[in-house]
Amino acid sequence: MADPPSILHVDMDAFFASVEVLDNPSLLGMPVVVGGTGDRGVVAACTYEARASGVRSAMPMVKARQLCPSAVILSGRFSRYQEVSAQVHLVFHEVTDAVEAIGLDEAFLDVQPARRRLGDSVAIAHHLRQRILEETGLVSSVGIGQSKMIAKLASRRAKPQATATGVKKGLGVAVVLPDDEEAFLRPLPIRALWGIGPAMAERLYAVGISTVGELADLEVSVLRGLLGATAGTHLHELSHGRDPDRVTASRPMKSISQEMTFAIDCTSIDEARAIVVDQAERVATSLRAKGMKAKTISVKARYGDFQTVSRAFSVDLPIDAGKAIAKIARDLLDAVPFQGGFRLLGVSASGLQHLDAEQLALFGGSDTPEELEASWSIVDETVDAIRAKFGATSVGLARDLSQGNVADPSIPRPERWGPTANDVS
Repeated sequence: MADPPSILHVDMDAFFASVEVLDNPSLLGMPVVVGGTGDRGVVAACTYEARASGVRSAMPMVKARQLCPSAVILSGRFSRYQEVSAQVHLVFHEVTDAVEAIGLDEAFLDVQPARRRLGDSVAIAHHLRQRILEETGLVSSVGIGQSKMIAKLASRRAKPQATATGVKKGLGVAVVLPDDEEAFLRPLPIRALWGIGPAMAERLYAVGISTVGELADLEVSVLRGLLGATAGTHLHELSHGRDPDRVTASRPMKSISQEMTFAIDCTSIDEARAIVVDQAERVATSLRAKGMKAKTISVKARYGDFQTVSRAFSVDLPIDAGKAIAKIARDLLDAVPFQGGFRLLGVSASGLQHLDAEQLALFGGSDTPEELEASWSIVDETVDAIRAKFGATSVGLARDLSQGNVADPSIPRPERWGPTANDVS
């Protein structure tokens, strides 16, 4: 069998509704509908249990209530969906830089560069689904094709199906090989093709064209006469699976992080705090090396059962001082249930800006992040300058001493703690 194509379309399953179920497990298996709850509201998303009753996205909420009287209607929490979306997109960027985001819950990826590292496209698709599940607890579907259109249509085939008897589990990953494209496309309704809206569909229905196969059988000259030269030519190409639109990498999501997976669970909260502080200092060093400051600091913790939790805090003015970032990270860690130990700990900085914030008085009396930023930023700048001139281990804090020497902050912590990642995306 030929190698599968390299273009993937990853789509989160019932994203908004699934996030609500994730945050409130008592909703599992129930018909959950997210959207405007008033009489003039519309459905933004719904679980497959609600879809089994006929509820669909963009449907008036009044109709959704009529179709599914038992539905749990929830107003949306967009900031929460953005938070989870950011986690999902970070997973995308772990695999490839060629990521074209087309919404909070979906993106196109060209994984050709990752094949040598992660295997063929199918293996990468399963890897992505597993990583997304690990990071967010949510399920995604992946379509694979040689064009974006084919990949998107394939991802629909991979999704769960809502039936009168319940929810049917989806394939998870669906592949359309180039030799199979014609057989895949021909039975589909014409509205499946990009660019065919209600008005254009009506014009095609009027001449007896309702499937992609019937469209493909028309001479291109006939389509041009019916729809115009540009639209006719474009749809003729699409009906034969020819889509020249390539994956266009979106602006990379900017974050700097330090993570550590422990070979043996870290069971000391004091040790965990020390590790998070160390990670925060390293993140701060990386920020300053890139001439950047961060507005949001996050802490991620994973337990022995692979359950993952995260906490984040945003400041009004961006920061890059190690003490300020460490203060936030330590406080965030204290807000995470300890539950006897951690398998993984990580600190990340996001909302990055190329910005020089105004420096305030040195050595203020408060320990808020803002005051720590003001009091330590000059110190950090001086330390950075000394390291740049005399080497990374020429100066440091007393707690950075390692066997009598200053530890190099650019080097990951000792391997006795397990694998370490230092990611910039």
